[in-house]
Amino acid sequence: MKEHHLHLDNIRISLEDRQLLAIDAEIRGGEVLTVMGPSGVGKSSLLAYLAGFLAPVFEASGLVRLDGVLLNDMPAEQRNVGLLFQDSLLFPHLSVGGNLRFALPAACPDKAARVKQALASIGLEGFASRDPETLSGGQRSRVALQRLLLSEPRAVLLDEPFSRLDTHLRREVREFVFAGLKAAGLPGIMVTHDAEDAEAAAGRVIQL
Repeated sequence: MKEHHLHLDNIRISLEDRQLLAIDAEIRGGEVLTVMGPSGVGKSSLLAYLAGFLAPVFEASGLVRLDGVLLNDMPAEQRNVGLLFQDSLLFPHLSVGGNLRFALPAACPDKAARVKQALASIGLEGFASRDPETLSGGQRSRVALQRLLLSEPRAVLLDEPFSRLDTHLRREVREFVFAGLKAAGLPGIMVTHDAEDAEAAAGRVIQL
């Protein structure tokens, strides 16, 4: 398994001449950098900049390298950066299996078998034909992460991914997500305002 490496070099983001954040960091495969702070300090703007869709109202500078490749001038769809949000954002018009199939690269030789294997690996064997609306919150989170991993990202950005889960489910999904990133050798950056999320990530924490 190849471990990927994300390097943030002198990242600066400003809004109306007010600097929101300044970050330098290196994140290795399986590590999660946590960026904490209240709403409005630029946490989500950082993720948008890294992913390639920061709104033009912001001013941003600094280099983003993934496995040594400079991402700054690449369009978002070519960066191989996965995103995990507060909501699972499963496609309601597709089955559970259809959601996973959507993420698979076009060159995947046997998509049906790959989807079956992916569902079995998250304890949802036989769920391919299910409507996503029939899943529990934890099951939806598992499918969302698996869909992301099937798209073969080289880094993952997590935007308050556990904030809408109750306490018990939050702990379960957190463990699942961080273990998945570690197993896949993916560097992650998580923005949150929750200290327990940061503790569970077990990585460097930047407080804004």
